[in-house]
Amino acid sequence: MAGSDLPELVKSISRDSSSLSQHLHPFRKESTDLVHRVSRLSHLFDEIPLRHSDSWYSDLLLSLQSVRCLLLSLPNSPSSEGAAKKITFQFQCVTWKLEKALGSIPYEQLDISEEVQEQVDLVRAQLRRAAERYGPLNLKLLSRALSEPLEIDLDPLQSSNRNIGTLHIKNIGNVDHEVSVHLPDVQQGDASESLNGELNSLLANSSSSPDIQESSTRKTEDKEHLPTDQEKHSAIKDLEETEKSYGVLIPEDFLCPISLELMRDPVIVATGQTYERSYIQKWIDSGNVTCPKTQQKLQNFILTPNYVLRSLISQWCTTHNVEHPTVLANGKIKNANGSVRDISGDIATIEALVCKLSSQSIEECKGAVSEIRSLSKRSTDNRILIAEAGAIPALVKLLTSDDIAVQENAVTSILNLSIYENNKGLIMLAGAVPSIVQVLRSGSMQARENSAATLFSLSLGEENKIIIGASGAIPALVELLQVGTIRGKKDAATALFNLCIYQGNKGRAVRARIIEALLKMLTESSHCMVNEALTILSVLASCQDAKVAMVKASTIPVLIDLTRMGLPRNKENAAAILLSLCKRDSANLACISRLGAVIPLTELSRNGTERAKRKATSLLELLHGISKTGTTGH
Repeated sequence: MAGSDLPELVKSISRDSSSLSQHLHPFRKESTDLVHRVSRLSHLFDEIPLRHSDSWYSDLLLSLQSVRCLLLSLPNSPSSEGAAKKITFQFQCVTWKLEKALGSIPYEQLDISEEVQEQVDLVRAQLRRAAERYGPLNLKLLSRALSEPLEIDLDPLQSSNRNIGTLHIKNIGNVDHEVSVHLPDVQQGDASESLNGELNSLLANSSSSPDIQESSTRKTEDKEHLPTDQEKHSAIKDLEETEKSYGVLIPEDFLCPISLELMRDPVIVATGQTYERSYIQKWIDSGNVTCPKTQQKLQNFILTPNYVLRSLISQWCTTHNVEHPTVLANGKIKNANGSVRDISGDIATIEALVCKLSSQSIEECKGAVSEIRSLSKRSTDNRILIAEAGAIPALVKLLTSDDIAVQENAVTSILNLSIYENNKGLIMLAGAVPSIVQVLRSGSMQARENSAATLFSLSLGEENKIIIGASGAIPALVELLQVGTIRGKKDAATALFNLCIYQGNKGRAVRARIIEALLKMLTESSHCMVNEALTILSVLASCQDAKVAMVKASTIPVLIDLTRMGLPRNKENAAAILLSLCKRDSANLACISRLGAVIPLTELSRNGTERAKRKATSLLELLHGISKTGTTGH
């Protein structure tokens, strides 16, 4: 590999892997997953400066070189079972190595944007899970692998007969001398912030149906209060017993501040704090108007699903063999603290409703699907029970109903059910995506909006991004982005943002003329979708086809104007996109120079946000370089 440019190395991994996919048989999935995870880091490498002398940079470069070395060395088919085990170990090794290298990066010192940090956290969680699926690590061989580039002939089968010497694991980041799993710190953002390229803000501003973002105005005389010291002591004692039975400490960020239990359905309130939905809903329903943790007055009672935290909790439970609260066979449900609640009556009611979903009577079916929608928005327990009662296949069939109300309630019920992580797989297995896309194309506006929100929820799974992207959803989402209500446009923007994280979907979005749609959003007089448009453009800017389309659509002058007059976050994102367009492109550099970008960029390099200063400074350095080249040429 020539040079040590991290973005170029990532591109080479993606480029090299494209020629391997048709030849890999036993390890095709491992290779594809690894390449997808590396590709998702491209935005990180665009933001970090090249510091070749820093140890974390060397560790990261070495881990990526190991990935490329492994992918290029894979045989068409392993010659023996031993060879297959050797390759499996190599995948485990490079996966573990990359995750630890990512953990060693000093993100705060580098002022990495929250959007990119969020993506890195997700990639790290996926890498940890992937490494652990291979089984326990051989520490002696891992020690050897971490102290040097990947050895292709490293054979785990012969490790017992080798005298490797003193055990020594190279310290990557904060990794101790024994292998342990560390979860990333979960960053909580203010749910009321506008879209600025950060994933949590996208989630917060996605105005999904009221079924997900519920506003509570009901009041009762009995006020709900935070636990007393005695109650907290009792809860902590229960939690300690739970942790003792699990044999693992539950991360504090995973516990609801009200119940002190492991959260199943975490939601963000207006102050940015996260709580278990049922407990914060009860708090609000009891007449409280303040945030339980901060005591700040809640500006609204919207509860925004914290998808990222829910995913991390689910991954943590899987990693540590901790049972997520779920329905028991005897009609009872087990809570995280070990307590059991009888729900046999709820089960009977839900099962009766599910049977009516297939009724020949349109009125009976309409009433049942409406009630399922209502129940599915109330609690995680209901989402579990409804799915276990077999409602998902029946709801998918109703997506093709000619009755508008039935179709709206069916797609919204699926949206609500998808909030529970385990239901996503059931929805995908039921073949829901084609029907959801059809509703997105031709349903009522409310049905189209909730279809977009459903696709976003389902697309949180990596494999699902590929399936949804190939289903024809992206052109339909781009259309909604242009003709929908404000809520519909935001739902479409959120779904498109998440789908375009997967590199293969960026070309589909470009072919669906997303660039033209986003440019229109940037130039509308209302300016209500500028943040969303810039966020999606920043994701697309790593795609060559998207860059060409942006230049052809005359996006550069609009971006330069935004660096002059936009809000601080808009200026930051505009500068970041301009930098992506101008890297290694002298024509685009000359263009922004002619259009007078130097003055606003100079101002931004002095008075912008920290990230904006970095982007503007890098652009000015490029402009200075082309100016010197031009002078020399004369």
